Amino acid sequence: MMHTVMKTSSDVHGANTTRIKFWLIENFLSPRFKELVPLLAEHYGFDVSFVTYRWPWWLNKQTEKQRIIWAYKILFLDVLFPLNVDRVIFVDADQIVRSDLHELYNMDIGDAPVAYTPFCRDHPNTATTNFRFWDRGFWLEHLRGKPYHISALYLVNVQRLRAMLGGDKYRATYASLSHDPGSLANLDQDLPNFMQDTIPIFSLPEEWLWCETWCADSSKARAKTIDLCNNPLTKKPKLENVRHIVEGWDDMDSELEDLSNRLLKAHAAKHKKGVEKSGRSR
Repeated sequence: MMHTVMKTSSDVHGANTTRIKFWLIENFLSPRFKELVPLLAEHYGFDVSFVTYRWPWWLNKQTEKQRIIWAYKILFLDVLFPLNVDRVIFVDADQIVRSDLHELYNMDIGDAPVAYTPFCRDHPNTATTNFRFWDRGFWLEHLRGKPYHISALYLVNVQRLRAMLGGDKYRATYASLSHDPGSLANLDQDLPNFMQDTIPIFSLPEEWLWCETWCADSSKARAKTIDLCNNPLTKKPKLENVRHIVEGWDDMDSELEDLSNRLLKAHAAKHKKGVEKSGRSR
């Protein structure tokens, strides 16, 4: 994700004059990745900050790691970032970005504090029609014509969300629903979609997110981002699917793996040299 964002949206590559800044939720990063990120930032020319937030004692806590990550994506949008941050774009780690994200960042989304892409309504993948749970039953009745949106990419107007106490409202509704094991199966998607009457969602044009599972092949060429959705038909691992979804994936993956190893090796050698020099000077 970071690699494709830099290629499409960075001042370094001439896409824009604004320097890219990544905010990474520290709770879920491996020690190796935390060591690597500052090295990538220096190499590619972007800014990075780690953010974290301690789960409130009074809020029903998730226990599975995946659901904890989902919870952080929606429950703490008003408190994760410094007060001077106006907007952020959440991008899943497995997202392939093919367009300049400044277009999304600067988009007029009206009075809505968040903007998401609906699940391919205009160009659906007919093979997965029976899996579109939002088109029947509870969700069909609850949404009353509103679209059900995907949470792999979304824009947050942080200032507007804070002004309308959106974070408090998300947490309060979550506290009410989360004790029922049958609720919030897809926590980071179900909660904002469920609360559209209280916290409006601006629906992005469909091309902002394409995924093979839910979208027709005919619309892929226009996609601004590609998400590696799980496919209930094939149930193949994402790293297997990506090879036929994204052209040149293996080459890009090898390039980034080699770069990461080189950066970490050079950093370790520099650190070792500094330690040895410090020892000799004593």
